[in-house]
Amino acid sequence: MTSSDLHDQMREMGRAARRAANALAVAPAEQRSAAIRAMAMRLREAEGAILAANSADMEDATAHHDRLLLDAGRIESIAASLEQIAELPDPVGVEMDRWVRPNGLDIARVRTPIGVIGMIYEARPNVTADAAAICLRSGNAVILRSGSEAQRSAIAIHAALVRGLEDAAFDPNAVQIVATTDREAVGMLLSGLDGTIDLIIPRGGKALVERVSREGRVPVLGHLEGICHSYVHAAADPAMAVDIVRNAKLRRVSICGATETLLIDREVASELLPKIVQALDGCELRGDEGARTIVPMKVAAAEDWNTEYLAPILAVRLVDGIDEAIDHIARHGTGHTDAIITQDEDAAEKFMSRVDSAIAIWNASTQFADGGEFGFGAEIGIATGKLHARGPVGPEQLTSFKYKMRGSGQTRP
Repeated sequence: MTSSDLHDQMREMGRAARRAANALAVAPAEQRSAAIRAMAMRLREAEGAILAANSADMEDATAHHDRLLLDAGRIESIAASLEQIAELPDPVGVEMDRWVRPNGLDIARVRTPIGVIGMIYEARPNVTADAAAICLRSGNAVILRSGSEAQRSAIAIHAALVRGLEDAAFDPNAVQIVATTDREAVGMLLSGLDGTIDLIIPRGGKALVERVSREGRVPVLGHLEGICHSYVHAAADPAMAVDIVRNAKLRRVSICGATETLLIDREVASELLPKIVQALDGCELRGDEGARTIVPMKVAAAEDWNTEYLAPILAVRLVDGIDEAIDHIARHGTGHTDAIITQDEDAAEKFMSRVDSAIAIWNASTQFADGGEFGFGAEIGIATGKLHARGPVGPEQLTSFKYKMRGSGQTRP
């Protein structure tokens, strides 16, 4: 395909998405719910084709194996997530607030879809379905662009989603996928396709997010890397601390909510750190001098405090109390998810108030940083910025609002 042909094709995708978005914005909530349920059903029916496509992707893959891999259980999990999304309260048209002015004007603030979403992601084939369902639930059309590593899987999943849309009598252009791996297509999405794209959401590694943020000509909903911390406070319950840290690091090391740095109060480190290390069997530890005097481990270099490993590697640092822990997170965190383990309620509230992250947790694993665990069914990503959404991005976070003003003949003096 020539560059000119690609540009023409992408522009037409943008125009088709805009037409579909206009229809979605006024489609009944139950029709959109029915479409999402149909998409889930079609995903299950297409299991064989999806697994065959994923097998081909896996054969060519050089990395990202855990995120890329699909099996029957994962496909069922994706379909079940769609069914949960279908049952979520519909955000479109919800009246957020309403008041009457002294002059009798009745003003309401009402949720509305954003319009057309451009979704750019890497080796995460499940995002194809999650993004489609969340956008449909919130009345938005979406143009998907998978990374080349997951392209076959994403296209197979998309084909099933389109059949579900058609079952519910929806325009299939409500969920489109860029079928080429040409990187020029990403540049076109970032340009906004002649004003047809309203929001770009990147989901992937640091390089992708930086490129989108740098080159995007439309608003970007950022998802930075997840340098997440678990802080074991002096008043932590020892058994709880061991269980939480083990889960936060090792349940799935390749997700953005996995803990990458363990902070532990020096006061209790001699007692607790050996127990935690014993529970982290198979995990490489990189510690500061204080941690290494208690348990043998590799030396932590300066870059370790700023690294999202996505692997069984954990940086360990001893701190002199909660203020030092909060300061470390402020300097090295990415505003994603950070947890404190303590039985001291005042310390927990101080931590959660002062740590400037999208998700602050008390006595639970950082791996709860997930839209499904928040009750959203799934998520498009964890937004680490402050505008316009923050934390897990579900249907409500993909809406804007407008004002409806009702009068009875008022004129402004």
